[in-house]
Amino acid sequence: MGLPPGESSGHNVGDARPSEAGPQQERDMIRVAVVDDHPIARRGIEQVLTETGRTQVVASAASTAALADAFAALAAPPDVIVLDLYHDAEAPNLEAVAELASTARVLVMSASGRREDVLGAVKAGAAGYVTKHANPEMFLAAVETVAAGGFALSPQLADILQAELGRVHRPASGGARVAGTQELSVREGEALGLIARGFTHSQVATRMGVTKATVDTYVERIRAKLQVGNKAELTRAALDRMGRIPPP
Repeated sequence: MGLPPGESSGHNVGDARPSEAGPQQERDMIRVAVVDDHPIARRGIEQVLTETGRTQVVASAASTAALADAFAALAAPPDVIVLDLYHDAEAPNLEAVAELASTARVLVMSASGRREDVLGAVKAGAAGYVTKHANPEMFLAAVETVAAGGFALSPQLADILQAELGRVHRPASGGARVAGTQELSVREGEALGLIARGFTHSQVATRMGVTKATVDTYVERIRAKLQVGNKAELTRAALDRMGRIPPP
């Protein structure tokens, strides 16, 4: 695997490394920081990002502590921080997610696709979650979505989310809805699940067999009932509702 532009073969593993770029790049490209304690994985992520011509790696580190040193050399925080959830730890580093989310939008990239890890990361403030099984195009799309203010999930994680939401909002055999979800109707829950997967209102309407105006009405009701605003908040609300019930 080749080294990212600007990095020599003598790069010390674990050192934070601000990347160099001209003024035009800083204006036109998505500025990304990478945190991963595996040198090969970190360099691979950097290479995928730098080869696109649309993203610029402004800092790279093996830990959040090392990343803080790199941030000191930057004129402004990055647009997106790509964070390995299990970096430098055997348990998910949710404190790091919360800390970094106060500085920039965080995209978690992890080998784990476990339900509890996804829920924990999003509740801690992550704006997206992709697994390391994702192909480069999927990963780059997630980076761009998060940078634009959206929410990104790997397709397989979105499928899990949709299945969970369907289970949460499915009426029980006696006709009663699962506890804690009474405020949303079944159709509202279905719409929420599709929106959380990344579908537009028009696409949701097609899948549900209703008009876009009807979906718009569903979304307004959901926002009012759950007291959320944008799409990222809707997705977090969906994940939060999944977390209210035990896993299957």
